[in-house]
Formats: sequence, C-alpha cells, structure tokens
Amino acid sequence: MDLIADILLVAGALGAGFYCFVLARRLTRFTDLENGVGGAVAVLSAQVDDLSKTLNTAQKTAGDSSESLQELTERAEDVARRLELLVASMHDLPQGGAAPQQPNADTVFMRRPRSGAV
Repeated sequence: MDLIADILLVAGALGAGFYCFVLARRLTRFTDLENGVGGAVAVLSAQVDDLSKTLNTAQKTAGDSSESLQELTERAEDVARRLELLVASMHDLPQGGAAPQQPNADTVFMRRPRSGAV
C-alpha cells in the first residue's frame, strides 16, 4: 500500500511540475513585449500619446475658431446696427417715391472756365 501511495505521490508531483512548466511558458508569452499583453500595453501607450497630441491640436484649433467667430459676430452686430439706422432714416423719406425737386427759375447756374483753356 505504501508503494502505491508513493507512486501516486510521485505522479502528482510530476503532474504539478509539468503544470507549473506550462504556466511559466504561458506567462512568459503573456508578458512578451512584442506579442503579449506587454506589447498591447506598449501599443496603447503610443496611441494615448498620439491621441493627446491630436486633442491638444484640436483644442488650439477650436480656440482659434472661437476667436474668429467672436470677431465675425461683433462685425455682424455692427453692420446690423448700421442697417437699423438706415432703415430708421428711411422713414424720413416722402411716401410714394416722389420725383426729385426741379430747380426753380430763380436758380442761376454758372460755369467756371477751365484753367489753361483758350
């Protein structure tokens, strides 16, 4: 009986040793920098760096666009004010599109002689 127990104990130890060997190989492949999780972490780190650079560029562009839009809005508000004044001044014009006034008979037109003319 002791012989069978010893054989089973040795077989279990060999099985456990083989299992540890397989796990060690899988772990080294898992943490390999080129193919495993280490590689995936390295790739993700590079992508995060690229993404942060892109985000900074996008923020700068958005800031510039915001400033440009603010300037255009201010210009549009100025033009709108001027248009409101022009429309308000249109109320002073006579209704019906009256013709311009003709000079009366008392108006005298004089021409100046051109300088150097003979």
